Amino acid sequence: MHAAVIAATGLFTPAERVTNAELVEAFNAYVELFNARHAGEIAAGSVQALAPSSVEFIEKASGIKSRYVMNRSGVVDPEVMHPLIPERSNDELSIMAEIGVAAAKDALARWGKDASQIDAVICAASNMQRAYPAMAVEIQQALGIEGFGFDMNVACSSATFGIKTAADYIATGSARAVLVVNPEITSSHLNFCDRDSHFIFGDVATAVIVERADDATGGWDILGTRLKTVFSNNIRNNFGFLNRTAPGSEGAVDKLFVQEGRKVFREVVPMVADMIVAHAADLGIDPAALKRLWLHQANINMNDLIGRRVLGRDPTPQENVIILDEFANTSSAGSIIAFHRASDDFSSGETGLICSFGAGYSAGTVFVRRR
Repeated sequence: MHAAVIAATGLFTPAERVTNAELVEAFNAYVELFNARHAGEIAAGSVQALAPSSVEFIEKASGIKSRYVMNRSGVVDPEVMHPLIPERSNDELSIMAEIGVAAAKDALARWGKDASQIDAVICAASNMQRAYPAMAVEIQQALGIEGFGFDMNVACSSATFGIKTAADYIATGSARAVLVVNPEITSSHLNFCDRDSHFIFGDVATAVIVERADDATGGWDILGTRLKTVFSNNIRNNFGFLNRTAPGSEGAVDKLFVQEGRKVFREVVPMVADMIVAHAADLGIDPAALKRLWLHQANINMNDLIGRRVLGRDPTPQENVIILDEFANTSSAGSIIAFHRASDDFSSGETGLICSFGAGYSAGTVFVRRR
């Protein structure tokens, strides 16, 4: 069995950005249009009037202040209320592959080695642009990588599931270096007309290179990985190839992101906190001694509570990294962004935790130590 390390990470950030104020302005204009167009039905009681949103509501509920998006114009247009992303021909690099390649190139540059030394590519994300060919294989071709690639979808936990899979390939000798890519265009599965969720998601792509320890210079020893899933309908997206076979289902709201937020909070926080503490105990790690937590970036209140339960006290901003104020929820990429942007100050021997959790329910923990 071979030990694995996280050798490098990479990040792609879209050029366009939407603040809470801009999002609220567009949403409230949409609400006015909707209520005016359905005034008669609202008066008759057959249609429920929509309520406006506010910056204060968004920030109190989530901690989010802005998000990066692949297309801004459609998101802030009250007559559109979704990103406008033109379809590309089959001969062009697809948009998810494009941002995945950009993140991968950033990781490769930090790694300092050529893409030809990668043996496998895993594209791990909450939504795939298509069923096949696999996004991973397209990214593999674009980077000139031999070997194999495949897609993996475990919603917001996809990155940690991908890291564990990569580490397992390293351990068994199936690969010496694996590229895990997380392209997330989550704005495209978000219902911007829903007050309770229109602010949640942003777009980004991250990449992680997992390498055999005896090939690596520097990086992070992977001390242990653990995965957990428990079925729940409280976070769901029913969009899929079977939709066309169900007459009348095309406009159903559950073809986009839907969730029972309060139920998710009550059920996921204790599940994740208990999982982290139990995994740390099995590895002989004192969770209170962790220098940093790089948690999934869904909701600041969830992260604060998980941090308190794991560390046994109120975590400092340096211990429990928050990037969702700038990026919003970027699904599988959130914990990797946090790790990518807030890990350079570690000294050799210091430990931290990468953890993701989300729909499924699913959760993944990756304990790491600076080499």
